[in-house]
Amino acid sequence: MKILLLCLKAFETMEFSPFIDIMGWAHDDFNCDIHVDICGFNPKIMSTFGVTITADILIDNVDVNNYDALAIPGGFEEYGFYTEAYHDKTLNLIRSFYSQHKPIASVCVAAFPLAKSGILNKKKATTYHLRGGYKRKELEKFGVILGEEWLAIDDNIITSSCPRTAPDVAFRLLELLTSTEKAAEVKKAMGYQ
Repeated sequence: MKILLLCLKAFETMEFSPFIDIMGWAHDDFNCDIHVDICGFNPKIMSTFGVTITADILIDNVDVNNYDALAIPGGFEEYGFYTEAYHDKTLNLIRSFYSQHKPIASVCVAAFPLAKSGILNKKKATTYHLRGGYKRKELEKFGVILGEEWLAIDDNIITSSCPRTAPDVAFRLLELLTSTEKAAEVKKAMGYQ
């Protein structure tokens, strides 16, 4: 199984790393045939706070048929997150995964490109919850049914409210790709239970 981890300009490292670590534990210690490819617009991707990572594949070269799921960490608007988050390439990639009914997992404000793509219309979702809830009100304008939970799951789409939820999102994605039992084993080994 392969997960495409789409890291957009100004992604948050705390929202990115759980996908790498949790899937790595599942692969190395629990015999899950699961791999993560980091995807970006450019070979080098700069995070919100200046950490640069290297893409395994560029967004222009992605064949959705080669992947089983899409994961997207959120990022900071002030550092330019929405420049790539709202780009047609991102929106079309999201639509392609959705049209093939493949799991899509987002953390925090990464719910916004999902919403802008149209796949969250009339679906339950959540996003960043503090600062007066203005981000949640913004998300609702896309036709989203707001969930009060830290994590909202509707069909094959996972959204969450803040950086703290990134491991929860990654574990839930692992569960969708393997089994509840396997995800629980990895969770326990990593000290989450």
